[in-house]
Amino acid sequence: MKAGNKKEITVFVRLGVIPAVLMLVGCAGAQKTRVKSFDYPPAKTTDVADDYHGVKVKDPYRWLEDQNSKETKAWVKAENRLSRKFLDVPGRKKLVEELKGLWTYPKYHLPVKRGGRYFFLMNKGLANQPKLYVRNHGQAEKDARVLVDPNKLSKDGTTAITGFEPSRDGKMLAYLLSSKGSDWQELRILNADNGRNLDEVLKWCKFTGISWKADGSGFFYNRFPNPKDVRPGDRNRFAKVYFHKPGTPQERDILVYERPDDGELGFDPRVTEDGDYLVLTVYRGTDQRTGIYYTKLDENGTGLNASGHWSFTKLFDFGKARYEFLGNKKDVFYVLTDLDAPRSRIVSINLHDNEKKLVELVPQSKDVLHFAVMAGQRILAVYMRDAHHLVKSFDLGGDDSKDIPLPGMGSISGISGRPGDDEAFFSFTSFLRPNSVFRLDVSGNKSELFLGPKPPLDPAGFVTKEVFYKSKDGTRVHMFLVYRKGIKPDGRNPVLLYGYGGFDISITPYFSVYRLPWLEAGGIFAVANLRGGGEYGEEWHKAGMLKNKQNVFDDFISAAEWLIANHYTSRDKLAIMGGSNGGLLTAACLVQRPDLFGAVVSIVPVIDMLRYQKFSVGHFWIPEYGDAEASRSDFDVLIKYSPLHNIKKGVAYPPTLILTADHDDRVVPMHGKKFAAALQAADKGGGPILLFVETAAGHGGGKPVSKRVGEYADILMFLARFLKVTFP
Repeated sequence: MKAGNKKEITVFVRLGVIPAVLMLVGCAGAQKTRVKSFDYPPAKTTDVADDYHGVKVKDPYRWLEDQNSKETKAWVKAENRLSRKFLDVPGRKKLVEELKGLWTYPKYHLPVKRGGRYFFLMNKGLANQPKLYVRNHGQAEKDARVLVDPNKLSKDGTTAITGFEPSRDGKMLAYLLSSKGSDWQELRILNADNGRNLDEVLKWCKFTGISWKADGSGFFYNRFPNPKDVRPGDRNRFAKVYFHKPGTPQERDILVYERPDDGELGFDPRVTEDGDYLVLTVYRGTDQRTGIYYTKLDENGTGLNASGHWSFTKLFDFGKARYEFLGNKKDVFYVLTDLDAPRSRIVSINLHDNEKKLVELVPQSKDVLHFAVMAGQRILAVYMRDAHHLVKSFDLGGDDSKDIPLPGMGSISGISGRPGDDEAFFSFTSFLRPNSVFRLDVSGNKSELFLGPKPPLDPAGFVTKEVFYKSKDGTRVHMFLVYRKGIKPDGRNPVLLYGYGGFDISITPYFSVYRLPWLEAGGIFAVANLRGGGEYGEEWHKAGMLKNKQNVFDDFISAAEWLIANHYTSRDKLAIMGGSNGGLLTAACLVQRPDLFGAVVSIVPVIDMLRYQKFSVGHFWIPEYGDAEASRSDFDVLIKYSPLHNIKKGVAYPPTLILTADHDDRVVPMHGKKFAAALQAADKGGGPILLFVETAAGHGGGKPVSKRVGEYADILMFLARFLKVTFP
């Protein structure tokens, strides 16, 4: 689920080859594919109903929305106890220990170079959280020193670094901390020379961007209001941009920009590389149609007008197209946009041109231009071709195109570079390769491995295959299949089908912890690139949002039917899994086609599509889903697929595992709770329907390794039991 205008994809951490202990998982209850009788904790129903444009809609489990009530806590405790009784079978403890052993390898994040120093996050093994390191140019990895160790900041390992930004000279560092998986962050500042924190702690940060002035005297950042200054319902509204000078209290921050007339707007500040401009990317929730505002900074680094107020010029207003600021060369701005180009293009605009004409530099191509970065006086453009990445390099005129070689078919998860530096870095991953960092000589167009672990299995023994199938309406949909060489389509293979389908998020190849047991056991991992994502541009996204959302579910159901029809698997050997918006996907497909799946795993799902916008940052998703209260037409669409409102009594639903977390303040846990209660009451004995609410955890970001190991063990044991998987 996207946070504001930030993209989020569920990415799982590495798991190596599962050893013989998993035979215990495969054997424990593997012969029983259905539990005919299950005593669920009693969940009362109430006579609560809402009126939507003259239509009465019952909500009997409304009481579960209050997660702090004694009644809800008691019910969740009973559900967790039941799930643990079911999942904690003999062999699990040994499995967890084996998983910990497999997890012991270095995990690297993309480095940021400032002032001749490299700043990067790294987890050398089993630490709950990666540490923030710095090393000087020319130093070896072993010489890197720790600047921040979040593992020392909480006993349970749930404090995580969620972002950082060094000053231009590399002497100061601003970084963000999150606790227990919350999206709320605290911003702290340290001296990179001695590693000491300054006294101030900046609060009320969420989806926060940081950009230092060129002279290092301070930085711009965005945050929400002090909760004391707004109504409770506005805590996640009315974002503002401030300037902070290190060494001063937050109360003295300078307000730079706000929009009191529109509380849904968000702002991401960025100082241009030459220090001449402050640029704001303006967005409304998760709407892809962004804007760009800017102000020219004076000799004091301010954008004050004659009346003494900060003044911004609207270069592009939000609501028309996607605009992504790439950088500038004096008064010429470089922008990636999908204006008149649904697969995106790169243009330049001269700020002194009164007509503000767009000069096309890199035109739209048959491949989707996913994102781009300016580095070394060139543009590094990342394209998608059938949901995997290609990288091209252009000069600033859009000419001299060069292909940048990649290690194989995979994904670029990020590029770090600066226009004034001929050195850039990119992160590469694939279905069979953990994230690795490569150094790129921009002018020479040569790359080399900078940081990267050894793959935990030999990729030569496995196949990554691309297939296409037709959805219900005849649309051609792409799907990846990953499996061990020698696997035959005999209808007996266990298949784990994954999907997302929303918010313009593209599911490209990525390395994941839960996948390798399936591959080693002869299973198949499948990823369907559904409408609603960005794999084929904005038109593909629009075809799976708002009134077109049912297309996403049809695409996923058709993927399952194709896998069965082509004898890769059978109904009893097919599991589906997804998280966040992907949790909505799996839940909707579960209630629409309960006959099609052998097991379902739904992680931090969005379920109640009539009330989602009332909780936390749910209102940011209205551009994607619609609003049942505000619009009769939106209500007519949402009520037809909302998983909570389409459960039918007397249906044998497949075994289902619903995972959520008590500190998830993005997709609040009431969704999973209400769904579990309603599904348990309606199921005629197909299940079981299990709910597990993790404690001291959130939407997934910053989850400590100890909790991830436990979660993956639960998923593996659940699926192995019902798909009759026997691991080697």
